[in-house]
Amino acid sequence: MKTITFCIMAAIVIYLLLMLAIGFIFSKNNGDSKDFYLGGRKMGPLVTAMSAEASDMSSWLLMGLPGLAYLSGICEPFWTAVGLGIGTYLNWLFVARRLRRYSSRIDAFTVPQFFSKRFHDEKNLLSAIAALVIIIFFVPYTASGFAACGKLFNSLFGVNYVVAMIISALIITGYTILGGFRAVSTTDFIQSCVMTIALIVVLSFGIHTAGGWNAVVENAKALPGHLSLTDIHDAASGSAVSYGGIIAIVSTMAWGLGYFGMPHILLRFMAIEDEKKLTLSRRVASVWVFIAMGAAIIIGVVGLGITKAGTLEYLDTSSKSETIIVRIADLIAQHGILAALVAGLILAGILAATMSTADSQMLAAASSVSENIIVEFLGKKMDDKKKLLVARIAIVIIAALGVVFALDPDSSVFRIVSFAWAGFGGAFGALMLCALFWKRTTREGALAGMISGGAMVFIWKFLIKPLGGVFAIYELLPAFLVSLIFIILVSKCTKEPEQSVIREFEDCL
Repeated sequence: MKTITFCIMAAIVIYLLLMLAIGFIFSKNNGDSKDFYLGGRKMGPLVTAMSAEASDMSSWLLMGLPGLAYLSGICEPFWTAVGLGIGTYLNWLFVARRLRRYSSRIDAFTVPQFFSKRFHDEKNLLSAIAALVIIIFFVPYTASGFAACGKLFNSLFGVNYVVAMIISALIITGYTILGGFRAVSTTDFIQSCVMTIALIVVLSFGIHTAGGWNAVVENAKALPGHLSLTDIHDAASGSAVSYGGIIAIVSTMAWGLGYFGMPHILLRFMAIEDEKKLTLSRRVASVWVFIAMGAAIIIGVVGLGITKAGTLEYLDTSSKSETIIVRIADLIAQHGILAALVAGLILAGILAATMSTADSQMLAAASSVSENIIVEFLGKKMDDKKKLLVARIAIVIIAALGVVFALDPDSSVFRIVSFAWAGFGGAFGALMLCALFWKRTTREGALAGMISGGAMVFIWKFLIKPLGGVFAIYELLPAFLVSLIFIILVSKCTKEPEQSVIREFEDCL
């Protein structure tokens, strides 16, 4: 048993050291803040595609999604995956190329900076508010990643949750501070490959352990609502419960709207070396996302089959069910030294899913603090060395806040991510589409849309959604629609943009 534990730990430690080494290597390539934040716009198509999706998926791909499918069936995770898959494709198809061209044309290398320069906001109010939104929602998002790491080591090795979570946070913060965007994108590419291997191995082993695919399906069929696309399985009563009809399904699919406002994904579009290579990036990213999410959902169902077979205890809460892949990896490790090393790689895959998102989020938030708030809005003059220092300090502060938010081991990774995702989609989603495709959008309309969309996420989540019934929908959908309405109405009620702004827009078509 000690040998097995040592092999698992060795695989994980080697993986973590590799990530730190990449950060150290790329630390020598950060000549200025643009290199640190955007990699000098020199990223290749494969790295762009896979780093974007790895940073998108986060820990909920290998923990939240399988855990939800394990507990309540495939309904909610299925419609979530459909929405995300469609959103991924449309984001690459419509937003990526134009954002790359437009951001390069106006020399913007952060999302808040793009909004300010797009609307010629000389006071940089758009930039400052966008930066605040990023900081507000990235802190809990980052916390969900740290929490996933803590759960992993706690459930597998019995390591104190808080200790494991803090150590993981230190490692992620370390290579992000060292290497900046290039390190983050390169490690994200590696991490997406590790995540893929983990999904394949866990799925194959899980089906075999559960007694074959037919046994898995028969077990799920025996649970009312578990394989339904309109009902969910209520484990407490052992019965099927309506998911909420077409309204609930549409609101769940609204996850896809969030893509248009995700700063850490939009940055990948801005960073690619050649916009013509975005077609390849779109194809690779879209195919990978659909396959990865499908495999993650099936793993949740397979995990229930393993429980039925008596090999695994029943995981009766969300915090427990989200460790299903960890439990399966532990079963794999019992088959010898080579299997233990493979199990270590799988667990590294969970770390990869977590780290690839947390690092991107901290980098985007840091750029918001140093560039968009301190330099642009407050007007503080700093050279590139000072900008990088401020950015790195901001990363440390954001990581520390994330650690504080992640102190509760019973928090649901899926639920935390869903709220933060809604925040970005509500505040930035409609605005990004209007900024790129509607030249009549005004600065005032952009401000109104950003503020109303971000505020509606909180209003709907905490005041309206608890009313239940038709109001119990995902907060992203009403927030996105409210933002879009405010952008259109306020833009129509205010003076048309200057001709210089319109010409700039038309030059980027």
